[in-house]
Amino acid sequence: MRFIVSTSTLLKHLQTVNGASSSSTVLPILENFLFEIKDGNLTISATDLQTSMTTALAVESKEEGKVAVPSKILLDTLKTLPDQPIAFNIDDSTFAIEISAGDGKYKLSGENGDDFPKIPVVENASSVNLPASVLTEAITKTIFAVSNDELRPAMTGVFCQLSPQHITFVATDAHKLVRYRRTDSKADKATSFILPKKALTLLKAALPSTDINVSVDYNATSAFFKFENINLVCRLIDERYPDYEAVIPTNNPNKLIIDRGLFLNTLRRVVIFANKTTHQVRLKISGSELNISSEDLDFANEAHERLSCQYDGEDLEIGFNARFLIEMLSNLSGDEVTLELSTPNRAGLLIPQTNDENEDVLMLVMPVMLNNSY
Repeated sequence: MRFIVSTSTLLKHLQTVNGASSSSTVLPILENFLFEIKDGNLTISATDLQTSMTTALAVESKEEGKVAVPSKILLDTLKTLPDQPIAFNIDDSTFAIEISAGDGKYKLSGENGDDFPKIPVVENASSVNLPASVLTEAITKTIFAVSNDELRPAMTGVFCQLSPQHITFVATDAHKLVRYRRTDSKADKATSFILPKKALTLLKAALPSTDINVSVDYNATSAFFKFENINLVCRLIDERYPDYEAVIPTNNPNKLIIDRGLFLNTLRRVVIFANKTTHQVRLKISGSELNISSEDLDFANEAHERLSCQYDGEDLEIGFNARFLIEMLSNLSGDEVTLELSTPNRAGLLIPQTNDENEDVLMLVMPVMLNNSY
């Protein structure tokens, strides 16, 4: 089997799917790309058995066949080559691969393409189309709040709720929660599933900046994303997602409106002086003044800053993990945000002051208990 392709084109396609491959010691073939040639097209696949990605590109070839190619050595070689045509010669019986590029020849051992795991195909699936920009925004706004706690597998993914009215994406790690809702994207019938973090990270990296439509097919076990010449298949997390609506407080009489950039930069400074384990900051609100302070008793460090804000409610003192607030404010857009509070031991809500008319973003953060030593 022989084919010719440009080094830069091949490298770009390999880097797109490379994240799906696995450095598995149990199944070494997962460290390979599957190359399949048919009708002058090269299809490249990578998988870790949970998430699979394929991409296709046109190459010069009159033959058909498949081979598993070691991913790391191939990527490392292509990264160091200039943009030029590169020829692959594959021995159909031993799967030895010879690569010719310019004046160089490189030999490596491939494996039988038939031993590569089969990439799942769509069966009994429902379908919905989403613009790439909506999907990118939804992943960006939620993925930072996903939990890494393997003991609670449901929280290690993003919960997707499709309905005829809107589409909702939710992520939480029990300390913070994000609900991202779009009213301009809808599904024919109501359903929900949990998408794993790895698949969403790969999807976000592969999504183009041009606003194309992404076809999303899903059944009871898997979700399939299709756009341009890229296919991504992932196994869904088979768990029940916690009832997130129950934890969002509805009665929040104390409302604080503040400049997002100002609040964010103040927190970034003040957290430097906070305890390195808890990252605790104290928010003291009275009138139109917000006092943010932190202290690290072990090192006698402390910081105090005063900001002006619009506040409607009773004077309040509440503690938060500054890391969570910083993450949330970084992922919100708009110049101003509203922080809705009820009591010092109830969750606070961060909501952008100006939302796109089709999007509804809500971020929730749990408070931390204050020790009233200062």
